[in-house]
Amino acid sequence: MTVAPDYRPAFPERRLNVGLVGAGAIARTAHLPAYAAWDVPVVAVASRSVESARAIANDFGIETVHASVDDLLADPRVDIVDIATGPDERVELIAAAVRAGKHVLAQKPLLVDEAEIPQMREVLADAEARGVRVAVNQNARWAPAWRLSSLLVRRGDIGDVVGVTHLHDKPLPPLVGTPFDDIAHMLLSDYLVHWIDITRCWLDGSRVSTVAAQDGRVPGQPDAARNPWQAGLQLTTDTGATAAIRIVGNARSAEAGCPFWIHGTEGTIRGSILRDTDAVELDRDGERTSFPLEGAWFVDGFAGAMGELMSAVVEGRAPENSAAHVLGSVRVGLAAVRSAEACGVPVHPVDLRLDPADAREGDAE
Repeated sequence: MTVAPDYRPAFPERRLNVGLVGAGAIARTAHLPAYAAWDVPVVAVASRSVESARAIANDFGIETVHASVDDLLADPRVDIVDIATGPDERVELIAAAVRAGKHVLAQKPLLVDEAEIPQMREVLADAEARGVRVAVNQNARWAPAWRLSSLLVRRGDIGDVVGVTHLHDKPLPPLVGTPFDDIAHMLLSDYLVHWIDITRCWLDGSRVSTVAAQDGRVPGQPDAARNPWQAGLQLTTDTGATAAIRIVGNARSAEAGCPFWIHGTEGTIRGSILRDTDAVELDRDGERTSFPLEGAWFVDGFAGAMGELMSAVVEGRAPENSAAHVLGSVRVGLAAVRSAEACGVPVHPVDLRLDPADAREGDAE
């Protein structure tokens, strides 16, 4: 009988103190509930709105409200800065935290502009020189079904990965009239960031050969919806492994979810996430093993991302969700947008190796 590896969030025996930057919806609904559930000490908060910072501090029992981010960075109690803001000025915030000697967990997407990549690399080089860890809140890596699948792949339970397939078989979140509808190619550049990133994790060790993507409007899409509601992305690699991610639109289904398949040379992993469909099945050697799952992406995924950073700091190693590794996911997403803008013409990244030990990727063509 196949025994499941431990996929739950893991923390060091002594939690490090967290200072929160940002008091918006994602901090209120995900970051702080996760930290409360997993006994993560949040000792300070700062936000552009002091009133918002005070409100969230009151609701979650945070002792100190700082008037500015600079004040929070100067707080000697803060070990890790949790940047829970939008992508604007994210590179500058990370750089400031690194200069202050603070470890960083930055919200995703790490960045949205290809021109910021050289600056981010300089920041990460500075962090390495200072012994500071910079991680990204790619919380879906710790969604129970995806995390367990990652560990099964890593353990070799399906041999070498041959292909990864994702289908978005659920309604889209509300987009019309929201800031998300103002983001160009929103599905590729923002919404699918988690799907792109977890696919990279399952293809670790391969080198991307091509990134091809397309998006467009669908029948019945309201005129007020400015962004495409369907998108597809395909990856090929130097090992011959391939990946495909597909959003068909605002899917209507009585059993909505997001199924995925990881095919390997010795077996297959089938599963699903979201909408109470979380499941993982290992199909190998004529036997099918289904694994019971505990927890949920929201909020355990957020605990997992923070727990990995804390563990890495304590153990003196790079975190799995290091900014250096996630930068590869960013580059795949940016290549997908470029391909979509060229009507699906494949983009050929150079030296984009999907390996967490490879902290420095080359530039894309």
